[in-house]
Amino acid sequence: MGSAKAPSNKAKIARRVIEVLEFFDDSHREATVMDIVRRYNRPQSSTSELLSSLVELGLLHKDPYSRAYALTPRAGLLGVASQTGAVRDGRLVQLIDRLVAQTGLAVGIFALVGLNAQIVSWRAAARANSPATRGLYGGMQEPLYASAPGWLLLSTVAPQRADGLVRRLNAEAPDDRKFSTSAMSAKLAQCRELRYASGPAGFDSPAEAVALLLPEATSSQPLAVAFVYGAEARVKPEGLLECLREGVRHCLPAPAPAAAEVEPLPNAA
Repeated sequence: MGSAKAPSNKAKIARRVIEVLEFFDDSHREATVMDIVRRYNRPQSSTSELLSSLVELGLLHKDPYSRAYALTPRAGLLGVASQTGAVRDGRLVQLIDRLVAQTGLAVGIFALVGLNAQIVSWRAAARANSPATRGLYGGMQEPLYASAPGWLLLSTVAPQRADGLVRRLNAEAPDDRKFSTSAMSAKLAQCRELRYASGPAGFDSPAEAVALLLPEATSSQPLAVAFVYGAEARVKPEGLLECLREGVRHCLPAPAPAAAEVEPLPNAA
């Protein structure tokens, strides 16, 4: 059997650029070259060169004294103008802020990428960082069968197509991760009905997750929000689910007014 095709140099560079941008979050407002090197196990010389290029492009700022890097407003605004709804107007960020402030638990936004669930946004716990969630960060991907957020995302696929995906996922899973396709199909049917899921957080973590589908997500690009926590959190999944629902009702009640509905000022121009 032939080996998988190795990614090209251009693909490697693109991946490393995204990794750098995703490194920054509430817990990592600044980063040194070695911070990036240690997380992604990259060579120091090429990482330094990449960061310098991102400074030249206006995506990173380098402090001349500490020599630490930080995202620029340009980086933060990339792609926002092409989005709609809660992503464009900031309500999704408000939802994450609210959930973390209310519970002190880690919150993730999960998306469907091919046959994988991906953490597209990660906010670390406000409480003492749990060992169960310490290795999680934005950009991580794993097969949909391995986590509660993955089950929920897979449940948004039409049942007939989902059954085929379940069989494919099981066929491609390592021997030690094979699962019952009938049990998985039943689990997905339950997720479709309830629009939430609880269970393993996945990503080789011992953490648990309670996940809820976001109402504004499209069928082609579903999103789920989830609390992710370790056993030491001593929380009730039912309470976390209600917190998620209440947060969505508060932060995502309806789309913000469109630009065309804003009253123009006659003397503004």
